[in-house]
Amino acid sequence: MASKIVAPLQSLSIATKALEARINRAISPALALLESFKLFESLQQKLLQTASKLLSEKRSNKRLKKLIKYVDCMDKLKEAISSISQESEPSIQKLQEVVEFLSRTKATDYYRTERLRETMLTLKVVCETEVESMRFDGILDEALLNLQDDFEGLLQKLKHGNVGDYGDDDDKGNCLGSELEVEVLGRISETLAANDCLDICIDIFVKVRYRRAARALMRLNPDYLKTYTPEEINELEWETLETAISLWIQHFQLAVKTVLISEKNLSKQVLGNILEGIIWPECFIKISDKIMAVFFRFGEGVTRSSKEPQKLFKLLDMFGSLEKLKADFSEIFDGESGADFCSRFRELEKLIVYSSTKVFWEFGLQIEENYQDVLPPPRDGSVPKLVRYTINYLKNLAVDDYSATMVNVLRTEKLWKSGVVLNVENDQDLLKDAVSNVMEALQRNIESKKSRYKDKVLAEIFAMNTYWYIYMRSRNTELGKLLGEGYKKRYRKAAEESAYLYQKWAWGSLVRLIDKEEIRRGDKEGIVRGKMENFTVGFDEMLQRHKTSYKIVSDADLREQMMEAAVKLVVPKYKEFFETYSSAFSQVKSCISPELIEDMLRQIFEGDDQKGINGKSNLARHDSLDQMEQRMSIDGSRLS
Repeated sequence: MASKIVAPLQSLSIATKALEARINRAISPALALLESFKLFESLQQKLLQTASKLLSEKRSNKRLKKLIKYVDCMDKLKEAISSISQESEPSIQKLQEVVEFLSRTKATDYYRTERLRETMLTLKVVCETEVESMRFDGILDEALLNLQDDFEGLLQKLKHGNVGDYGDDDDKGNCLGSELEVEVLGRISETLAANDCLDICIDIFVKVRYRRAARALMRLNPDYLKTYTPEEINELEWETLETAISLWIQHFQLAVKTVLISEKNLSKQVLGNILEGIIWPECFIKISDKIMAVFFRFGEGVTRSSKEPQKLFKLLDMFGSLEKLKADFSEIFDGESGADFCSRFRELEKLIVYSSTKVFWEFGLQIEENYQDVLPPPRDGSVPKLVRYTINYLKNLAVDDYSATMVNVLRTEKLWKSGVVLNVENDQDLLKDAVSNVMEALQRNIESKKSRYKDKVLAEIFAMNTYWYIYMRSRNTELGKLLGEGYKKRYRKAAEESAYLYQKWAWGSLVRLIDKEEIRRGDKEGIVRGKMENFTVGFDEMLQRHKTSYKIVSDADLREQMMEAAVKLVVPKYKEFFETYSSAFSQVKSCISPELIEDMLRQIFEGDDQKGINGKSNLARHDSLDQMEQRMSIDGSRLS
């Protein structure tokens, strides 16, 4: 009986508990949503207070620390808004389901149901209006704008040092900003990215850091980079272009190994945590793009400009600097984002290789073809400027600083053309063959000029001077080692052969004038006087030619050999003739003693421009040619 009375009460209790549980499940999210609103209000106040303190703080480090707190508060506010945005719709949905359930089941009185309905509608209106305002028009939006200004201001403060003070060992860049500054910038970038401001963040970063990098390089005064087309470069004076290329080499290295690597490190530190690190490489490339473009276009302009011989050495300097920079360049501009830069770097190296080899080959062609037609041989038989220039040119090319680079260039060109990789042992042969080709072209040019002389004596003086110059300037040098002993002996032999022919045509012909064979067959006295007069006239003419028209190279060793050979050829024969027929000279108007002949011969090879071994003039030992000519006339008058 009791159980029948209690059973309805138990059923009612169970229904009441079920209803309570259902209402609680709907009310709990709503209460959590209201707590989120309270947290939002609290964070708003805290953010305003932090912003006020931030504005009044002037000390750099403390301001940075407050800025971190400001960013932390913004992140929490963003989380609160996100929480409200995510919780609002489910909370309202659950309240609406409970209201509908109570209205349908009459589980409670009408008054309570209506109060719950009004609460649900009020919360729904608040969520629909306030959440959007919180996200886009509220204090967070204003804070984001302020944060963008702080981001830009901090980036502007991070300046490069004096780039020109960095040496070759400073190849890892300079540190941009303190750890705290970098930390703050990283936090700001993450906050901006999380609040749909990633594009703005990237624009600010790239714009500010490009300007800072460009200004750092502008302090080097790279005005030469404004001239970059081949036509403009061709109009530059050589000294100006030479200086510009030297500066380009230095500045290009500084740009890559100090300025841009610093910008790369900063980009990674500040933007590395955004989108799993895929953003910062692209930003770094954007910063580097215009800077690298002006360096590349100048280098390309140089390679495409005219191919004067003197450009070879600066092209080799450019190639050598790029080779040294290649590993660092590939490391700095690695990955897919830097592929275009690495490709353009390789293309510049190719252009330099092709331009260098073309300059060198064209130099050989100019020696052999153009110069022999345009430039006449020297009137006095002296060494042509072309020969002096070529030998000095090749001597410079053969020194270690340039020979190794030139070998690298020649090897690279051969590899690209034939696809064959040469052994290291064969590398030096490439340079030897190339230089030998130029030397052979030079010899053909010399022989061509020699053939244009009508005076046989002058032709041999020219050849003797020129080949002796080549021999003396190449021996005991890197050029001589490169060419080998065979080449050096070849030029010495050519000089000695010309010296022999010079003696034959210049002095041998005079000696033949006083040959005694003809005297035995005719009027002895008349023939003797005629020979002496002819010899005297010929000797005087040869003296005058040596004095006014012939120039023997200013080399003491060569002049000494020439002098002794001439004295040995002329003086003994003349002395024998003079002493044998002295009685027949009474009718000769001018007659020279053997001693005077020897003095005058020696004077020819000890000219006014010659200095002795100790730097003093050799004229102290002998009279001048003019004085000797006076003595000739005196001696002749005495004999007459």
